[in-house]
Amino acid sequence: MHNAHFSADQNELKQIARDILAHAKNAGASSAEADVSTGIGQNVSVRKGEVETIEYNRDKGLSVTVYFGHQRGSASSSDLSAQAIADTVRAAASIARYTAADEFSGLADEALLAKGEVADLELYHPWDLSVESAIELAKRTEAAAFAVDPRITNSEGASASTHESNFAYANSLGFCNGFATSRHGLSCSVSAGADDGMQRDYWYSTGRDLAQLESPERVGRLAGERTVARLDARKLTTRETPVLFDAALASGLIGHLVGAVSGGSLYRKSSFLLDSIGKPIFAPFVQIREAPHLKMALASSAFDDEGVATHSRDIVTDGVLQGYFLGSYSARKLGMRSTGNAGGNHNLLVQGGELDFAGLLKQMQRGFVVTELLGQGVNPVTGDYSRGAAGFWVDGGEIQYAVEEVTIAGNLLRMFRDISAIGNDVLVRGSKQCGSILIEHMTVAGD
Repeated sequence: MHNAHFSADQNELKQIARDILAHAKNAGASSAEADVSTGIGQNVSVRKGEVETIEYNRDKGLSVTVYFGHQRGSASSSDLSAQAIADTVRAAASIARYTAADEFSGLADEALLAKGEVADLELYHPWDLSVESAIELAKRTEAAAFAVDPRITNSEGASASTHESNFAYANSLGFCNGFATSRHGLSCSVSAGADDGMQRDYWYSTGRDLAQLESPERVGRLAGERTVARLDARKLTTRETPVLFDAALASGLIGHLVGAVSGGSLYRKSSFLLDSIGKPIFAPFVQIREAPHLKMALASSAFDDEGVATHSRDIVTDGVLQGYFLGSYSARKLGMRSTGNAGGNHNLLVQGGELDFAGLLKQMQRGFVVTELLGQGVNPVTGDYSRGAAGFWVDGGEIQYAVEEVTIAGNLLRMFRDISAIGNDVLVRGSKQCGSILIEHMTVAGD
């Protein structure tokens, strides 16, 4: 694919990758793999109606991993010249020769590689966004936030961004492929109130294609409304109560699942979900599916970082765990096969129920809605969960007032099983597509 946006097109990137493999072979490597990429991006931000930053980047790079049997060495460079290729391969080979052999290292199994032409998943939608247009979009976004309420007195800025990348991956088993992607975004963060009562919140929208973005007016308005809603926040006394994670945060709970059933955590035995395949880990109605081939989605790919073909599969069925997330190395360590997840999970679709956010509030009746989490208090070995939080207190199925400076605590094993509802208010911002999640019991610690 030729595109004037990039310093090298697909054919050129693939040729560079093949050249890297040829150098590795000449250096005596028994096998090798290479990744070559280019990228461009632009981010423009404004604050209080004035341009604050204009950032532009144009990146390129290569990485190579060589194997001498089971000895492995890697090196990288931001220079794509012939001399840089030779030097980088030489460095990787030198590292490999002084590295202890690891019987599990090596390329992906050849039978698992994506063969032939791969499907076009429509992941590249360039946006010819001029700096002037980006400034106008950012200003419109911020202005919409300020227009929500006169109590909004300050701004951390609004931005309009666009990024495009192009890569090729090749290995000495004959695999050589790649594709271009794009990702664009609008964001806004504002503050309201004064002195100790100051509150801030934000909103953003992202997508492969400009058409997937929410309008500047909506992004700004939501940032403003969320900020104003947090004014006059109160604290809570410590209690056991239902907790509703709004859609913006609910995907983080699914992220803890992914971390716990990914290869590194499993073979290091640093996971609270060891040996969980075939076991119920969620409430019985929970269904989670991995869908790598969704067109225009943010985590779609026909193959993973090792060239292994991706496939749609069920991760959780009726609450029961069906599979792990494995690359080749971790799969070998576990005596299993790669699941095509070298580099991480692809689109995870958490099936929502019939209720929207308002419906979940009605079902909860009385409890705590979490809209912000602070800190990293999650123990991946035990599943113990404790994080600072802010949000809203709900009574009678309706939000009553804002809440700040509390801690929510529980254990992920129990939290997963205590999910009583998942909303249909799905927010698509990354690799996990999930609505709000209602958990029946958690500890909310306050005064």
